[in-house]
Amino acid sequence: MAGKSSNRTEVPEAKDALDRFKMEVANELGVPLSNGYNGNLTSAQNGSVGGYMVKKMIEAQEKQMAGK
Repeated sequence: MAGKSSNRTEVPEAKDALDRFKMEVANELGVPLSNGYNGNLTSAQNGSVGGYMVKKMIEAQEKQMAGK
């Protein structure tokens, strides 16, 4: 199972947008993320990208729910 991700996109059509979003967040955080294998990155670097993605998605949803 090494090299295989158990994560899957619930809406397959959104995969490209999520990949672009991930790269945008990594760039904002200064994490040298590349397409494909990123085993050279620390778990802290990878976790910061995922955590910040979730934070930004929650903020966007809250704004939408508030009508902004």
